[in-house]
Amino acid sequence: MNILEEIVGHKKDEVKKLKKKYSLLSFEEMEFFEKPALKLKNFIPSDSLGIIAEIKKASPSKGIIRGEFNHLKIAETYFSENVSAISVLTDENFFKGNINFLKDIAVIKQRPLLRKDFIIDEHQVYESKGAGADIILLISEVLSKLQIQELTCAAKELGMDVLLELHSKEQLSKIDFELNTIIGINNRNLEDFSVSLETTKQISSEIPSEVLIISESGIHNKENINFLRKTKINAILVGEHLMSSENISESLKQLKEWCLVES
Repeated sequence: MNILEEIVGHKKDEVKKLKKKYSLLSFEEMEFFEKPALKLKNFIPSDSLGIIAEIKKASPSKGIIRGEFNHLKIAETYFSENVSAISVLTDENFFKGNINFLKDIAVIKQRPLLRKDFIIDEHQVYESKGAGADIILLISEVLSKLQIQELTCAAKELGMDVLLELHSKEQLSKIDFELNTIIGINNRNLEDFSVSLETTKQISSEIPSEVLIISESGIHNKENINFLRKTKINAILVGEHLMSSENISESLKQLKEWCLVES
């Protein structure tokens, strides 16, 4: 069993507990459920690659990434730098996240919030909306074509965007690009955690030009950004680089400079 299979197996147990605790109707009573979601495309700049800045305390491959972790302070820093969106890890068992991180940040939200978790059931979609998410992550490697369609439609009915992530060209056959118009290309192989930016280059060339493309993982320096700017992407998702920085604000300012489109 690889780590991805282990995570999904654990997530199925979490979903069973979630369904015992909440009905779909009960999520509609939550604070943010009726509030309109912010649309990611409205926050992608025309003169730069957009930046989705991630809040992540730990990962299975790196362990604890940020010891001094205050999700609200980090979010405030990201908002002050006008990032395109904030990605919030909510998985507890493997990433030391929490759904309450999302709820707390939603109170001060200025930009779209992406709930980053392993979403496999409609209950999690409703939970995401109730907790203040504007976007949910779906991972094609752990979902069937039908599941992708059903979960995407459930999110869209609630007004949320969907970031559909894939790592290999083999997953492209699952995707209806008229339905899923925001695609994330994960440069990290979730089975063995190897990373290559070539993944973005190869897969982005197969995606229709009208689709919003986000490159994820393995982005640490100006050379990485220069390489990605030559591909078809519109934005990057950066977590570890910022979370491991001694000065998140300065690192983010530098990242924004690297992302400016050269005239």
